[in-house]
Amino acid sequence: MRYTIPRLVIAATQSGSGKTTIVTGLLSALREQGLVVQSFKVGPDYIDPGYHTMASGRPAHNLDSWLVPRENLSGLFAAESEGADIAVIEGVMGLYDGGREGISSTAEIAKILQAPVVLVLDVKSMGASAVAIAKGFRDYDPEVNLAGVILNRLGSETHEAMIRQAMKEIDMPVLGALRRDDSLHMPERHLGLLPAAENEREQQTIDSMGAAVAKSLDIEAILHIACLTDDIEVPEPLAAEHVQKKCRIGIAKDEAFSFYYPASLKVLEMMGAELVPFSPLSDTSLPEVDGLLIGGGFPEMFAEKLQANETMRAAIKEAAAKGMPIYAECGGYMYLLESLKDFEGREFAMCGVLQGTADMTEKLQMVGYVEAEMLQDTVLGAKGTTLHGHEFHFSVDDVQELRPFAFRRTRNGQVYEAGGMKGNVLGSYLHLHFAGCPEAARHFVEAASSWAK
Repeated sequence: MRYTIPRLVIAATQSGSGKTTIVTGLLSALREQGLVVQSFKVGPDYIDPGYHTMASGRPAHNLDSWLVPRENLSGLFAAESEGADIAVIEGVMGLYDGGREGISSTAEIAKILQAPVVLVLDVKSMGASAVAIAKGFRDYDPEVNLAGVILNRLGSETHEAMIRQAMKEIDMPVLGALRRDDSLHMPERHLGLLPAAENEREQQTIDSMGAAVAKSLDIEAILHIACLTDDIEVPEPLAAEHVQKKCRIGIAKDEAFSFYYPASLKVLEMMGAELVPFSPLSDTSLPEVDGLLIGGGFPEMFAEKLQANETMRAAIKEAAAKGMPIYAECGGYMYLLESLKDFEGREFAMCGVLQGTADMTEKLQMVGYVEAEMLQDTVLGAKGTTLHGHEFHFSVDDVQELRPFAFRRTRNGQVYEAGGMKGNVLGSYLHLHFAGCPEAARHFVEAASSWAK
């Protein structure tokens, strides 16, 4: 079927160019004008979408052609854009950066969605060289529709006028120009920006971003570019039908555990799960559920409080001992281990469901896409099932006594075994998107349903 919606991609030459600030401000400015705006983030990032959501008032979604097959991305995009007036897609890293052979690069997503690209240029300490960069990015791949640039971190009106004049010489529209402003800056943590769930006081900063963007960007020209997009081909949506609830799955959601893809959770609901949020930080007991999903986040920043909640840790350990299906990713996996050492080397007791200790390090231990083969039958599927996932963590897990391993993983030709399982418990550093592996979601829901019976 054919689908259309005004849309555009905000990309950059590299990370740190200011595109998240500009996208967040643009979302706020468009919302202020009364538009319903749907945002997306290219890649597996969990944090930027949190700020998108605060700015737009709608859940943000990820577009990643490794986690979700590229042939399914247009359908996901159309489904989540329903009811919106415009879709704004924030890129990842530089326009042409991604995994091996450019997988899940901003350029690839832009071509899949036939969306025009606006390039953010950090022009601090730069003059006509900015024009050479813009021309190079436009010429590198003629299939990418580079529709204009936004000049960021300008020093003065003279600086802006010089670059604008040079851009005219290559017929490159300048769609906005922003001065350097350190006040429009979100606090950061070792994984990037501070999650919005912990940063609600920054709503004022987002409002300021919106005001700065409304003043500094040519919103009318940007909307015109977005409205010139053609229809795209998307799969026929599944016929709406009442899904009989098969089980209740508890979702750990609080400041310590907030890394979830909304579209991924929807897949669990489509398979028949009722999702019930709970807080490992503040709840004293588990809700009445038949399975647990504990996502990623920052347990290391809340380790003392997690340790202090002994009744919750005991409840999770007891549920695991009774055979309740439990799936944990990254921070959730760390929480299931026996203990966690923070950046200062202080050790805190965790759930003790799986053997081992998570030890935080100052060095990034792993970032990137991985292919994971299940080495045992698990709550996500049978032995031999292969999943596409993503890892990003600063901790290492002490797993010499942890057997059996859950996955055999392959990254850049290197093969290693990792993660752990015990009964119906499965945990590892791997992050999945169930829209890319719906059978794993189905298997987890069926496992919880069977346990309930």
